[in-house]
Amino acid sequence: MNLYATLQRQLQSPEVMHRLQTLYGTREGMLVAQRARYTKVLKRHEDMIGSMEGPIYMISAPGRTEIAGNHTDHNRGKVLAAAVNLDTLAAVSPRSDSIVNIHSEGYPALSISIAPEELAPRKEEEGTTAALVRGVAHGMHREGLAIGGFDAVVTSDVRSGSGLSSSAAFEVLVCAIFDRLYAGNRLDAKKRAIISQYAENVYFGKPSGLMDQMASSVGGLCYIDFQDPDPQVVAISYDFAKMGYQLVVVNTGGSHDDLTPAYAAIPQEMKAVAQCLGQPDLRSVLPEQFMRKLPKIREELKGRNADRAILRAAHYFAENNRVSQLVQTLQQNDLPEFLRLIIESGRSSFEYLQNIFATADRQELALALMLSQRRLEGKGAWRVHGGGFAGTTLNFVPCDMLDTFVKDMETVFGQHSCNVLSIRPEGPACITLE
Repeated sequence: MNLYATLQRQLQSPEVMHRLQTLYGTREGMLVAQRARYTKVLKRHEDMIGSMEGPIYMISAPGRTEIAGNHTDHNRGKVLAAAVNLDTLAAVSPRSDSIVNIHSEGYPALSISIAPEELAPRKEEEGTTAALVRGVAHGMHREGLAIGGFDAVVTSDVRSGSGLSSSAAFEVLVCAIFDRLYAGNRLDAKKRAIISQYAENVYFGKPSGLMDQMASSVGGLCYIDFQDPDPQVVAISYDFAKMGYQLVVVNTGGSHDDLTPAYAAIPQEMKAVAQCLGQPDLRSVLPEQFMRKLPKIREELKGRNADRAILRAAHYFAENNRVSQLVQTLQQNDLPEFLRLIIESGRSSFEYLQNIFATADRQELALALMLSQRRLEGKGAWRVHGGGFAGTTLNFVPCDMLDTFVKDMETVFGQHSCNVLSIRPEGPACITLE
């Protein structure tokens, strides 16, 4: 029996079955679906990479859901976020050189060198997978961690532009691959997130905060406070399903891919307000100082979207406070108040942050929010999910309404537009097949 046949048999073992249940939950049909998915990726590795001695690793990194803290992380704010059971998965094997080959389902094959002299950022790679791989490699190299080449076959059910942070899942995955193959599993969750963000900011060219990478890297449901350079991360134990609610992310069909300028404007405008008050970011500003100095801010920002910048700053201060309140409601098991605050957070994003649509002809998020409100008002909660402007909404749906809610939303936004999520208790995971 060859290596691949042996590995496929291992995917049927009780140990692997238990591992899959930990990562993906226990919903009906999950084990069958994930076993088939892992087997398919392993078979693609055999077809594309060919004969080898081993080992082969199955490495997975989760997408994330933002519960609250919409656009606060880039101004050292607070967030409530969670890793989810949708992930980016790789069958990967080490190489003896510095070449990284990635065959990612739905994308052109990638082959780059990560030799030390090849690790500088490249302008022509901005916005590409190559930039993320090179950026992660350089981030690890400058930390003194070993890196090397590998062959990987990758699949993902964290769709690009879906609001579940496909880029963070991929970045964290590449970190985990280098760490498992070469660095001796020395990366802690925070450092892994920081390296991933570095790749996205400096190499990919997207000015994201740290929330996406931190949620994917840490795993579980967590409160994160970015006030200090070493973020405070607190695990929150709460099972929404046991309390009668399912998290449903509705993909409205809009893509984030061409909206980087709209995202970049939010931190820029928030920081412009802070700079009017002599501070580098809004976390350094007292809310009462902000309100007292509104005339000065309007005057100094005249001609630079002054009023929108002020509204976005007002959202930041209220949202930061709301995250603390939400954590307290979960700790006290006050679910009605939690749901009320989630709705309040969503309204603040719509009215003050203004990240529901970027142009008048792209209002699919607004439509989804209207439909969710009509179905869930008085029963659940709804809000924009993630960066906004396009993509997805997050809904807390009573379990007895789940099938009807999904059917109604998919009638409008298409089959498979709803993802029923469970919270994944850990970040990147390795299933070793040797």
